[in-house]
Amino acid sequence: MKLTAVDFKTEGFSFMTEKYDIKAILKNYASFENLPESVFQFLRDKSQEISIEEGETFFEEGQKDERLIIIKSGGFDAFRQSNQGNNVFLRRIPDGELVGLTSFFTNGLRSATLKAFMPTKVWALDFPTLKQYMFPEGQDGSLLSEALISLLSEKIRTKNKLIAESSPNGRKGKTKIAFFDTQPYMEAVFKKFCPEDQDYTFINARLSAETARLAEGHRAVCSFVNDTVDELTIDILRNLGIKLVALRCAGFNHVDLQACEARDVTVVRVPEYSPYAVAEHATAMLMCLNRRLHRAYNRVREGNFTLNELVGFDIHGKTVGIIGTGKIGKAFVKQMNGFGANVVAYDLYPDLSLSDAGLVQYLDLNDVFAKSDIISLHSPLTPETHHMIDGESISRMKKGVILVNTSRGGLIDTVALINGLKTKQIGGAALDVYEEESEYFFQDKSADVISDDTLARLLTFNNVLVTSHQAFLTEDALTQIAKITIENIQQYEHGYRGKDLKNLVVPPKS
Repeated sequence: MKLTAVDFKTEGFSFMTEKYDIKAILKNYASFENLPESVFQFLRDKSQEISIEEGETFFEEGQKDERLIIIKSGGFDAFRQSNQGNNVFLRRIPDGELVGLTSFFTNGLRSATLKAFMPTKVWALDFPTLKQYMFPEGQDGSLLSEALISLLSEKIRTKNKLIAESSPNGRKGKTKIAFFDTQPYMEAVFKKFCPEDQDYTFINARLSAETARLAEGHRAVCSFVNDTVDELTIDILRNLGIKLVALRCAGFNHVDLQACEARDVTVVRVPEYSPYAVAEHATAMLMCLNRRLHRAYNRVREGNFTLNELVGFDIHGKTVGIIGTGKIGKAFVKQMNGFGANVVAYDLYPDLSLSDAGLVQYLDLNDVFAKSDIISLHSPLTPETHHMIDGESISRMKKGVILVNTSRGGLIDTVALINGLKTKQIGGAALDVYEEESEYFFQDKSADVISDDTLARLLTFNNVLVTSHQAFLTEDALTQIAKITIENIQQYEHGYRGKDLKNLVVPPKS
């Protein structure tokens, strides 16, 4: 029930509020439609405007608080304790709603705790003033109305209590999570660490608008890198009552975060599982490609023990350019230092601990391109980094440069890469990711013809090494992914919201 700013005119006077007037709010309720203007004027005159900071508790369950609350802007998350003492999330109360009706007709004790999920403003009207206006002394009919409504209020409170006790936090039920795009290795590790308060359904299909209804009956979905969590998918999930998308990966470029935020769907992720797993895979691919191990392996299995065309180069003394020095990039920096390489890097936010220790020299991006014998990508995929390796950037690189990508396929314009390979501007490419990988990676396509002409062409080069997005695939990393994902879901179920969620994914500001 959202209204935009508007100039309200009511029987002879006009006024402008921050968002809307008490009357504009209450007129959205059918029971208030035919009330005279005098009622709304009474509410305006007697109500006090109060501001509540984001994260501030407005009142607590069981607290004596004799006020009727009309939310002007912002909103609250409502919580209630179960018998076990767990703080159970009941619902989100947005602007335009009334709070405190049950307390008004009972004893004034709050039936839930309210916490502002953003800066919030309310109008508050004290109960004695409201009751004096509604129920003048001596009118028995008003007393009967109050008694009947009090009974109804108690029933509502009892229902809220049952909701709290039947929630997973009350230990009388389990949180059911639908896991999409699951593979046996992932299923096994989640089963191993599954807590008593969670119940898993493993679905082979990838999450998309076509498959989202498979999550019916679940409270959350767990998504992986090649799912399609677009606006239509989110609408379907929301209609199923699902308000949590738990990503078991660090990247979130496959999720429409703005659509999630608009529909009150929370997204959490695993920001770090094992930077060493990914960095070590990048190093392994570089070594394999440079020393032609993949070709040598196939050659000797056919009885060919010649060394022709298997000549590599020493990494020691070479210049290795690293784009992105987050946790994975930092691990790769140290590995390349172990080889005795000269390490240069580009990052919007340089890690000064690396440069101060003499492990890396930060340069402008074009200088990294121009000076590096090897370039390894360790950047997230954003609109700014999409196709950061294109025809123009390739033309600035050293002839014969080796390119390594264990981050996201969309960082590289594959057509430009193929042209660079054909002209020998690119000396070789080690790729664990591909920009159109969702059609192929994590699936057995050995009986099919590869219909993606770009991928098929890429695979024809003997100086291109491709793995199927497996850089993360170590026991250590899988264990961390499972533990952090489980913790993320438990935090949500225990009532944490917004910034209180440790691994919340927030839409980037425009």
